Amino acid sequence: MVTGTPDATLRSPAPLLVSMSEIAAFARVKRPVVSTWRRRHRDFPAAVSQNSGRPLFNGAQVADWLITSGLGNAAPAELRSELALFGIVALRDRFTPWQLVETLGSLLCLRRLDGRPLTDGTNGSPDEAEADGTLWSAVLHRAERIDAEDDFVLRELSSLDATAAPLVRLAEDLVEAAYDEHGAYEWLLAARSRLGLDSLAADAAVPELRRLLTQLTDLRFRLEHGESLTLADPHARAGDLLAALLDDTEDRDRVTVLAADPDERLARITRRRLLLAGVDELDLDVQTGPDLEEHLADPDLVVTQLPYRPGETRSVLTALEEVERVADLLRPGCTALVLGPADALVDALKDTEASRLRSALLRANLVESVIALPGGVLPFRPGYRPALWTLTRGPVREAEGKVLLADISADELTADVRMRLAEDVLLWRAEGFRKLDGHDPRYGRVVPVADLDRAFGGPLTPPAPPAATIWSDEVKERPALIAEAEARLERATAEARAYESVHGPYLGGVLRREGRLPRRTTLGKLIAGRAVIRLPGHRVDDRHLAADGHHAVIGPEEVTGERPVGARRIDRLVLATEYDRVALTEPGDVVYTLAPRLALYVDHDGFSVVAFPARVLRVDPDADRPLKPRVLAALLGAARGTGRSLSAVRPARRIEDYQLPDLTPGEVRRFDALLAEIEHRECLLRAQADALAEARSLTIAGLADGTLTLGDVPTVRNLPIG
Repeated sequence: MVTGTPDATLRSPAPLLVSMSEIAAFARVKRPVVSTWRRRHRDFPAAVSQNSGRPLFNGAQVADWLITSGLGNAAPAELRSELALFGIVALRDRFTPWQLVETLGSLLCLRRLDGRPLTDGTNGSPDEAEADGTLWSAVLHRAERIDAEDDFVLRELSSLDATAAPLVRLAEDLVEAAYDEHGAYEWLLAARSRLGLDSLAADAAVPELRRLLTQLTDLRFRLEHGESLTLADPHARAGDLLAALLDDTEDRDRVTVLAADPDERLARITRRRLLLAGVDELDLDVQTGPDLEEHLADPDLVVTQLPYRPGETRSVLTALEEVERVADLLRPGCTALVLGPADALVDALKDTEASRLRSALLRANLVESVIALPGGVLPFRPGYRPALWTLTRGPVREAEGKVLLADISADELTADVRMRLAEDVLLWRAEGFRKLDGHDPRYGRVVPVADLDRAFGGPLTPPAPPAATIWSDEVKERPALIAEAEARLERATAEARAYESVHGPYLGGVLRREGRLPRRTTLGKLIAGRAVIRLPGHRVDDRHLAADGHHAVIGPEEVTGERPVGARRIDRLVLATEYDRVALTEPGDVVYTLAPRLALYVDHDGFSVVAFPARVLRVDPDADRPLKPRVLAALLGAARGTGRSLSAVRPARRIEDYQLPDLTPGEVRRFDALLAEIEHRECLLRAQADALAEARSLTIAGLADGTLTLGDVPTVRNLPIG
């Protein structure tokens, strides 16, 4: 409990001071952008103080400037909410993180229950009321009058004294930014990790998983075709799943919510959260403990996440017993979604008792679908493998005795994956199995429960790839694609043989040098002597890039080989209108980058755009001792001291300091011819290797999914291994 009387620092609200890094954070930009704003815009707010040499700014003035100027990547409402959240974080030296979340949540809830701002009903200005302690006294009086039974706010507010008055102003700032108490509370809970409450965020799921659960409940459709609905969560924690469901509908006046959690603090947070989400106080019951209060209503939809337990103490049987308790809540026509550990819900079971219980749940005709989810959908549990069961009491007749098994564990849960998976489950729930004209799942297989029962304790994963995959055009065309790759391999081999028959085998003509070694020069000297010209790269906006433009864009990714040259292109009209000073490369220009490492690429075709931080080296053919582009790239790539240690921010030396031998014009000419010969032979070999690799990958894929087999081919011989 925080005790004492308001001190001098609280009597007048001091401005919130923010650093340039914090400005970048709530403006959604990088830190150097703020320095640029400060340098270029004379009306940028002046620093009001310094902390260890760092300038500090008035946060409200900066937010107003960003809103007025329209700069930054945050909407005005986000800017004001972020500013309020920064003010909340700044009070962590006065209040514990739990006190901040509970007190601010209680203040927002009190504001909703009373229907008027928290500063109403005080004598004088809000600043004076905050300074003399009457503001907090008025807040406590309202809490005692409105929440006499301590269902929502009284306990939390009574535990603090007048030193908590600044939180009233911050609560009002949050409401002003979010337009209502519900949005303000959701912003506050979204920042729980920033406040230091990792334990409160440990069970939070990524947004796409919450959207998937919302889609699978089909809540909006159910409300449109029914009078009312009861939601339930027997393991509510902070109420994340229930809040996500309620956000998907505007008909919250027809929703009753039942929830429970053993942690009393979490139960009260959930109770406040659901009330602020629009659930009527009479239609809301959140119990402290393991059981729901079912006397209020029978659940129509149950959405829950089983309590997390570390792998060392996790019990597969306990998880399945919790699933069984959820199933017991369902009446005919009702649905449940249970998020839990994959080792209990999907994996093969070694324990006989757990295997019996899982088989019993499957035979009870309750399990609608079993979905193996990708890791990482619970960010605070990166090593936890989750899975999802959907349960339906009394499924459609076409789904009886069958279960949909789906596996997206190797996929990223993107919006497209989520939409397709939800469509699979919802159509299965509505139609069941239709042999001729039914929907083929994109991520799973419909399997008879009898088959799973016979494989007692076996894994609940699809026994084969989805039928839609097996019968797709890509799979059906594999034999033709393999034949085409084999034909390309034959042509490439013939071309390589014809070239060698004309030019003979590769002979470099390399000899050991006798006498003095060639003198050394540096790239800097070549640039100073105009034998090499260095040209800058250009900053290109990603929004202007496409796959079908007129000019290739070559950046560090292309130079290092991480992305093929030509994958990013830009239209010449966009180039002319948006980048009037950009110069295209000429044939033979050497494009180089030093980040993340030294890499060089000879642009033989030219007419490309070089994207910064990549740059260009152009050889002058009219120099006294001219170089060739291939020779320059080869010698720079082989220069010593071009790397950097793992802890270094910059390379060991500048590229101008790279040393290379000063070869004679004859050596340069012969070296360039040899490099050209090597490139040509590499191209011939690469054509064979690419065709062979494509045939190999298609054959492996077909044999792996069972759509291809091998016949007796005379050319296939048993070759020695090794």
